Amino acid sequence: MERFKVAGGARLAGEIAVCGAKNSALKLMAVALLAEGRTELHGVPRILDVELMAELLRRLGCDVELDWTPGPEREEGPQEGSTLVIDVPAAPGTEADYDLVRRLRASICVLGPLLARRGEAKVSYPGGDAIGSRGLDMHIDGLERLGATISQEHGFLVASAPGGLTGGSILLDFPSVGATENILMAAVLARGTTVIENAAREPEIVDICALLGAMGAKIDGAGSSTLVIEGVDELRPAPSPHRVVSDRIVAGMFAVAATMTRGDVRVAGGRAGHLEIALDKLTQAGATVVSDESGFRVSMDRRPKAVDIITLPYPGFATDLQPLFAAMNSIAEGTSMVTENLFDARFVFLQELARLGASVRTEGHHAIVRGVERLSGAPVRATDIRAGAGLVLAGLVADGYTTVSDVRHIDRGYQGLVTQLRSLGATIEREPDPDPYP
Repeated sequence: MERFKVAGGARLAGEIAVCGAKNSALKLMAVALLAEGRTELHGVPRILDVELMAELLRRLGCDVELDWTPGPEREEGPQEGSTLVIDVPAAPGTEADYDLVRRLRASICVLGPLLARRGEAKVSYPGGDAIGSRGLDMHIDGLERLGATISQEHGFLVASAPGGLTGGSILLDFPSVGATENILMAAVLARGTTVIENAAREPEIVDICALLGAMGAKIDGAGSSTLVIEGVDELRPAPSPHRVVSDRIVAGMFAVAATMTRGDVRVAGGRAGHLEIALDKLTQAGATVVSDESGFRVSMDRRPKAVDIITLPYPGFATDLQPLFAAMNSIAEGTSMVTENLFDARFVFLQELARLGASVRTEGHHAIVRGVERLSGAPVRATDIRAGAGLVLAGLVADGYTTVSDVRHIDRGYQGLVTQLRSLGATIEREPDPDPYP
């Protein structure tokens, strides 16, 4: 068990590069299951979740090559990401075991591809972040509308479609990213036409559609709330490597870090168009944001002003950025209201933020954050990926030292965070945690 030791007081300045999106790379790895042969992905983040997904694919019979060594050594990799190659056999396995799936919620996305390709799949109920309930009802309902039979047995979802899948009309109750992805990946090999209404619109969905299109899938409406998929008999690996879309959540983190530390950071590879609302909020807080074709720059010369936040599905304000903005509001001028509409346990993070001296009060899915002039360093614990990042940012502006335990969560979502923050002037180090269960 390890922790981060963060010294407060640094002003972040310089340029940082953003690698491919975690939330896209993991799903693109599942997309590879839809075609026999070699799929190559570029810009893949060097993170623990990718290593876990690679091991899951290996257990399904795939050969997966990573161009980095698993473990803390991944810190020293190229900022823009790395290369991953997946070689899929003619008949991949159909069972995803509990010991890996419990550590990686994104592993549920192999359900649709395996069902479409093999006519059966057995996937353990997933684990992942403790940020609230994220049921699988929409995944199951959507696949059943395509003709699958799905049951729950001994902690597994057991799905079968021995006669193949058939296209259908599916209206999602909520624009769930995971459900959209699973149904989409199953529908590309179904007979006939599938229409998904109220589909998720995230850039990561568009990225998945781009790779599927290169593999021979027929998809209209990527990026809109209606996806129309015309099923094909088979897919083939993309003829050229696919570059993973840049990680908007990581880019947003560095933008908030620049604002909180009164810094000046250029985020190379960050797409301002994927962060319109978040960057507008930083402008309201007093930051200067300038974007160009290859990234954007955020600079700040004073204490930020408090801004209200309401999380919504894309293109609304991303729930994954909420803990970062809550951390910023904790040292801002004024009082803000943070409204979390997507994950009911995300405010657990605020209890840790309060240990640093933040003034926070929760009422249901609302949090009132009253900005204080200074935070004070203290031991805290990362409860999920984004909470961990928020605590690191808070540590950068707290008096003294802040230690963030349970950094395995942060390693799941941020490539080389210690190295990247150091390159911008932060004082932060990874060290053994003498008390991993505070």
